[in-house]
Amino acid sequence: MSEPAPVAPVPPPGSTPPVVEPAPGAPPTARLVTSPVPVSGAQVVLERAGYRAEVAGVGATLRTLTFEGRDLVVPFAADEVRPGFRGALLAPWPNRVTDGRYERDGVEHQLPLNEVERGHALHGLAHWADWTIDQAQAARASASFVLVPSDGYPWRLALSVVYELGEDGLTTTVTARNAGTGVAPYGTAPHPYLVAGEGRVDDWSFALPAASYLEVTEDRLVPVGTRPVGDRDGFDFRDGHPIGDLFVDHAFTDLAFAPVDGADGGDGPDGPGQEARVTATVTARDGHGVTMSWGAELPWVQVHTADRPEPENDRVGLAVEPMTCPPDAFNSGDDLVLLAPGEAHTASWTIAAF
Repeated sequence: MSEPAPVAPVPPPGSTPPVVEPAPGAPPTARLVTSPVPVSGAQVVLERAGYRAEVAGVGATLRTLTFEGRDLVVPFAADEVRPGFRGALLAPWPNRVTDGRYERDGVEHQLPLNEVERGHALHGLAHWADWTIDQAQAARASASFVLVPSDGYPWRLALSVVYELGEDGLTTTVTARNAGTGVAPYGTAPHPYLVAGEGRVDDWSFALPAASYLEVTEDRLVPVGTRPVGDRDGFDFRDGHPIGDLFVDHAFTDLAFAPVDGADGGDGPDGPGQEARVTATVTARDGHGVTMSWGAELPWVQVHTADRPEPENDRVGLAVEPMTCPPDAFNSGDDLVLLAPGEAHTASWTIAAF
């Protein structure tokens, strides 16, 4: 796994993001578009081994990912305002904080409510930030962003991300470091909509080795409690099955992490359990598809069948969002990362074709 790039200072508003050129003998630079800046921010194009990824600066968003010309995620145009959270990085929390309110150390905090219809704070504070592109090489790019303290989240976080293409697909590594004072609550996740092939979600099959899911209220999706996947029709994806017209917008857990590449699943150089991974698979009718795998630092995953009122967006991709914590972790404390000053947390995931 590649080490994340150091966090770089954020340039003044309106300035051109710096690009660190590779050292002599290193791979050539990727194609970088910064002027004029597209609507979705500076653009980096990465290519290797039949894969092509396009990363946009706003939200450090994975805007496109293809393998031999086949979409692996639902794309959008560089000069388009990103549709919702499609491909964005989510921090300092994934999913919802109920009512946008939570308490830390006896102090109640109120976050901005950006899911107005349900009255929640959704997917963090970094997804509309203009991240700085720090480095761009042929198959690897890094970006950074400093989240400054605010009324609802009074902690300073230095965030960095590395996108790297390899023979095994696109690996994304996100690191958050507490660059301020006080213990900061933290969580992260990606938000790709995976594409298996021709058709829509209804035409594909899904496999996920999860034994439990998080039940939520129907109206506001407020967490109720975890239940075995067998308690709800169609939610046991452990052996894989067609999705059909099933509606899913739920978090899954009790994931069956397993050692990979001959690792024994014990402590390694990246920390406890980093060799153990879990894989979700989305398969089209022709047998081709896409996988997403991640480590034990992400013990939850949100799955959403992307049911939308707009025909052009309805069920066009399956959202698979590995998460460090479940919805409303700022209130429940479940699997919530607590970063002391100077401490850092790293998470990574890989998307690949088959």
